[in-house]
Amino acid sequence: MPSDSSVSRRTVLAGGVAAVGTSVLGTEGAAGAAAFKDAPWIDAHSHIWTPDISRSKLQPGMTVEDLAPKSFTADELMAVARPAGVGRVVLIQHTLFHGYDTSYLTDAWRRHPSVFRVVGMVDDLRPNAGRAMRQLMAQGVTGFRIVPRMGITDWLQTDGMTEMWQTAAETRQPMCCLVNPANLPEVAAACQRHPDTPVVIDHFGRVGIDGQIREAEVNQLCALAQHRHVKIKISAYYALGEKKPPHHELIPMIKRLYEVFGADRLMWASDCPYQLDGENNYPASIGLIRDVIDFVTDAERRQLLRTTAEETFFFA
Repeated sequence: MPSDSSVSRRTVLAGGVAAVGTSVLGTEGAAGAAAFKDAPWIDAHSHIWTPDISRSKLQPGMTVEDLAPKSFTADELMAVARPAGVGRVVLIQHTLFHGYDTSYLTDAWRRHPSVFRVVGMVDDLRPNAGRAMRQLMAQGVTGFRIVPRMGITDWLQTDGMTEMWQTAAETRQPMCCLVNPANLPEVAAACQRHPDTPVVIDHFGRVGIDGQIREAEVNQLCALAQHRHVKIKISAYYALGEKKPPHHELIPMIKRLYEVFGADRLMWASDCPYQLDGENNYPASIGLIRDVIDFVTDAERRQLLRTTAEETFFFA
């Protein structure tokens, strides 16, 4: 989720890369070894981009000056993540900057296939969305972000979207829903229509984005547990509740989801670089799950920090 506070992020990123080195990822062999030993955790949601438009074209009307921060490359991401014990990351397509062009993310996967997987996007209003999904699987794309389409009331029932949900039931590439609480009933209806399709709800369904965590909205989110292939990302703490560390006001919602979904259907994620905003930071995000919550076993904590994301996105 975008934010406007870019100066502090640039400061943090500059310090992180300087501390860890300008080639954080190194060779694929070294990166892969670190992912499983010194850095066992998986960040299930982060964005990357580059100001080098020769490598990554921007949307019409966008310029490098619109990027905030101006640069957040794979190396800059891992400079922040690796010291926190994160060795693998799921990279998320950012349509604001790049539309449906996933090439920068798939290039990162090609260079470091043991470290990255990609959640891409395809245009459901164009023909052959299902074929595009299958083709992108070979490029490390193991999930697809979907968002409400402006001006389309039944955005989850277009022909292309229906084809995507049907294809995902076969390929196991989850439909990753970036939605608001008001959209949760229509997502539930789509899950009912497509009971075999894997689904991931990003950022708690953005419950608490206006600063208030309402029980009715948490109940709607929990109701999705009846659909056995739905999982939840417990992520984007900078944008929810009090929107600042230590993020303890989110613990009751996390506990409720844990009680309903179980640890094997929840996964932690940072939503970088937006988690690096003002006083928000990466250690506070992962630390809430790794060090603070006290209602999970060690095995369940590992599930939240690694295994759920591993099974959901690193299956191919």
